[in-house]
Order: sequence, then structure tokens, then C-alpha cells
Amino acid sequence: MKEYRGKSVFEGIAIGRLKIVRHAEKNMTIRCGTPEEEKAKFFAAREKAAAELRRLYTSARTTLGEEGAEIFNMHAVMTEDGDLEESVLAGIEKGESAARAVEEAGFALSQNFIRMEDEYMKARAVDAIDVADRISDYILGKTDAPIDLQEPVILASSDFTPSEVVRLDKDKVLGFVTAFGSENSHTAILARTLALPSVVNTRDSIDVDFDGGLCVVDGFSGRVIVGPDAETLADYEAKKRETDEAGLRRRALIHEVSATSDGKKLPIFCNVGSTEDVKRALAEGCEGIGLFRSEFLYLESDDFPDEQRQYEEYSRAAKLLDGKPLIVRTMDIGADKQAPYFSLPPEENPALGLRSVRICLKRPEILHTQLRAVYRASADGNVSAMIPMIVSLKEVRRVREMAAKVRRELKSERVPFDERMQIGIMIETPAAALIADELAEEADFFSVGSNDLIQYTLAADRQNPELEEIADPHHKAVLRLIRRAAECAHAAGKWVGVCGELARDPELTEFFLACGVDELSVSPPYVLPLREKIRALSAKSADADRFTR
Repeated sequence: MKEYRGKSVFEGIAIGRLKIVRHAEKNMTIRCGTPEEEKAKFFAAREKAAAELRRLYTSARTTLGEEGAEIFNMHAVMTEDGDLEESVLAGIEKGESAARAVEEAGFALSQNFIRMEDEYMKARAVDAIDVADRISDYILGKTDAPIDLQEPVILASSDFTPSEVVRLDKDKVLGFVTAFGSENSHTAILARTLALPSVVNTRDSIDVDFDGGLCVVDGFSGRVIVGPDAETLADYEAKKRETDEAGLRRRALIHEVSATSDGKKLPIFCNVGSTEDVKRALAEGCEGIGLFRSEFLYLESDDFPDEQRQYEEYSRAAKLLDGKPLIVRTMDIGADKQAPYFSLPPEENPALGLRSVRICLKRPEILHTQLRAVYRASADGNVSAMIPMIVSLKEVRRVREMAAKVRRELKSERVPFDERMQIGIMIETPAAALIADELAEEADFFSVGSNDLIQYTLAADRQNPELEEIADPHHKAVLRLIRRAAECAHAAGKWVGVCGELARDPELTEFFLACGVDELSVSPPYVLPLREKIRALSAKSADADRFTR
């Protein structure tokens, strides 16, 4: 028996045979042409790689949802990286083949990431390797074979590329173990998306002699045990039975109402990025969609999606929900979500730059088209619109003026829509929370975007584990801002929801109840655990002061 320890990225117990995935080296012994010929090979392969990544993005949204699929959009952008191109062309000029130059450039770029202090950026090293491999594969004419799985197994490797994971037979994966990576790595993101017990960054690779042997992954403690003895195996089998039984108990709650023991309802909605995500959320018992990420329509397109394309997507989602709420967040392009045809200028700090509603107000035709599509979809279900990144009353008023114009147009065109459709805003900046009393007079509802609110309030990159102590989601400043937003919304007769990581935090459910939060929106795997938590609480005894004093 041998034990490894790493970082748990999804709770649960996995017990099964171990399959160690080894990555073979490529045969780079190919004829090298003239520099012009090799450059042509590179540019042609890069174009094919980018097109394939866009296709993967579209297909991955079906199996992995928007968060998992976003990896491939980021990779498509990385194929155009200026440093990568410059390094490849320099290598070709030195007499290297295009394939060799790409591999070396990808490795150099990965080393740049690894040397960074920010752990999130370190985790991008595997992305550089994956992108370079994809381009060089096209140069070499190499086809990418998926990992062959004959039975359900626990997969172990140094790390897995997103391309490998997306092609896996998900029914035959019990969990992941990686020697490298972090909770921000794509293996970790995909493990959470697939709800698989997984451990990353064990630092030591599992000895190949254990390939095919029995393995235990403890997603609670971060332990990985290979070749467990009889006593250890029996203990974990008992623990797995307990967790499986708890899961079954939660499944019994799938059609129940999310309400406390004394009858206070706190509906659980889901954050999604496609109609396929809506199906997954409904299968987990969600009571509505609290955040429909519309930007995927922009990210998967080569040009601005037209009104009809958007309407069809929103309408399909609304019809799937059959009367349950669908809240469409207007496009959140900018920062880490880039679409080349927007032609956004380079920025030193994109998170604080031109993004979301700021783009829409500078280029109102974008929001005008989207609002028309959302209003049209409101005739097909319970649809609302939600505006992100609001910091001023002026912004809300400008959006509402545009919405009024859209309503007038649709009326004159005799296009059906719900004239009472709500337009809410996201509270994800301290500015918005501090003037929430004014904003509540103009907005129909609030949704607290907790991920960005934490980041902007505490001036701490939430992706950087070195700042974990500072980026504290339970920080009194953050909770006081949320409480203020809720109080201002209710004082104006409006409702308030919370989305993001905070919404699924069981330690804060009582706080949200005490603040009178009207809805929580989480990723689909967290709906039933959160419903179980809510049903165990009493609204009358919930105390917000103990969290904020």
C-alpha cells in the first residue's frame, strides 16, 4: 500500500482500478523545407487548429457545460498569441522545421507561465503545451486518438489536457489523479463539472507498477491510496456507501421545494451557458435559471450573432423551463472572455477595463440587438434580462431607455413580447452595493455576483491561491455589502438573488436566509446538497448579525 497526498478538487470517494496515462514523445524526424515552406506549414496548421478548437468549444458545451467548454475558446485565442508566433518564426529562420519550432515555442511559453508567482497563471502552462501540440500535430499529419477505456477506471497522469478530457467516455471515468496542476487547472475545473472525486498536485507521479491495481481517491481529504490493504479498503468502502446513500437521500429531494423547516422558501436556481446546461440543471432539480451566460453565442461565432440566432437560443431555453424563470445575463465579453471580431484594445488590467455593459453603452447596437432577442423570447416563457458590471445610476437609466425603445419597435412591428418583462442588474462592485438604494429605484431586481464582488472589494485576484487569506469570501466587508444590497432591494419592493461560489457555501446559507435573500443560483451539482441544507435550517432562528459584526 502506498499513499499520495494532493489537493482535493471535488468531494467524494472513488474506488476502482487505476489506469496510468503516459504521453508518448512525437517523432519529429521529418524533412525540413525552406523557411518559406515551413512558415506556410505553420500558418496553415494554426488556422486548422483554431477552427478545430472552435468546434470543440461548441461540442463541449453539450457534455461539459459552459465553464468546461470555455477552455477551448481560450485555447483558440492562444493559437494567435504574438509571443508564440514570434518564437516559432524565429526558430524556422534558424533552420528548424515548423513542427520542431512550434514544440519549442510552446515549451518556452509554458516555462514563462511556470515561472510566474500567480498560481492561476502557473496552471496555464499546460494550456501552452496543449495548443502547441495541436498545431504541431496538424503539421505532422498526426491524428489525435482518445484515451481507450475498456472499463470504469481512475485515471492518473502528470496532468491531462482539456483535449484529452473532452474526448473521454465519461461513463468510464471514476475520478482523476494528477501529479501537477492546481485547483485552477483545467483538470480540476472539468472534474468539478463532471462531479468526479479528484485529487491534483500529488507532486509525485504514481509508480507505473501500480497500473491496473486497485486505487482509492478520497476527495474529502486529498488522499490517494494505491494497493490499499484489507482494513483500509473496508474503511473506504464503508465511507463510500455512506456518501452514496447521502447522495440517494438527496435525489429524493429533486422534486421538493427548497424551504426551511419553518416554511421559508429559498429557491435554488442554476448558472448555465447553453440550452444543454438547462437540461442538466433541470435534471438536478433546479427551480429556475438565475444566470444564463449569453456570451457563449458571441464566443462561438466569427461575427456578432444576429437577433434571430439569439432569439432561438433564449426561446429554446425558456420552453425547456416550462414557466420556471430564465434570467438572461447580457453579454459579458471582455476581461478573460475575448472575441476577436470585437476588436477590443489591449489593456493592462482587463478585469478593470472595457467589458460587459461598458462595451454595450459605447456600442449600443450590440445591446439593442440582444434586448430585442430577449424581449421576443419573453413571449415563450418566464424570461428576464440582467445587466452585469453596473457601477452607476446613469448606466441603468441608459439601459432602460434602450429597453423602452426596443419595446416601442416591437409593438409597431406587431411582434409579441411580455411588456412586464423585468430588467435587473448585477451587484458585483462595491460601488453598486453602496448606491444600492438608488439603483433599486430603477432596477427590477438585484443579483449579487459574488465572485467579482469579493475580488473587487478586497482587491485580491480570486484565482491566486497565494491570496487565499486575503480573498476571504466570509470577509465582513463582502457580507455587509451583500446585506446592504438585500436591504435596499427589499425597501424598494424588489427581490434579490445571489450567484457565484458564495451562493453554494453551506456556511453562509443561514446568512442569506437572515438577510432575506430571495434566490440562490449555483452550478447544477450543488442544487441538491444546498436544498438539503436549507431544509435543515429555521428561518426564524437565522441571525445575520453574527456574520457581520
